[in-house]
Amino acid sequence: MDSILDSVKKNLGLPSEVTEYDPDIILHINATFSTLNQLGIGPSSGFSIEDNVTTWDSFLLNDDRFNDVKQYVYMKVRVAFDPPDRSFVLASWEKMITELEWRINVRREGDDYNPIYVYDGGGVTPPSSNTIYDGGTP
Repeated sequence: MDSILDSVKKNLGLPSEVTEYDPDIILHINATFSTLNQLGIGPSSGFSIEDNVTTWDSFLLNDDRFNDVKQYVYMKVRVAFDPPDRSFVLASWEKMITELEWRINVRREGDDYNPIYVYDGGGVTPPSSNTIYDGGTP
């Protein structure tokens, strides 16, 4: 399934034939694309969908390094469109979204990325004592 809208709907548990929620889902998908644009992902002029014709390849340009963008879009849409009833589940999803944002941003910045703080899956690890800030010395 290559359609952005249909794949998000599938992950939401909605068949592609059900179209009554499409305007709401499209609104949330496009808002997520705006966030991704701010992270430097996608066309610099922005990206949006209007129906189920637009595909992931038209956004990701066949770059498999950014396949986690699909999960990110789904998670952001799910939280906005159909949030969980339990606050601890919502907190867990928001943590996953934050981690995906970090991973997407790191990948976009390339192999030379040297963050001041490192997310290690369970928390934030402070920099080592030999970390260089703004081109200074360790």
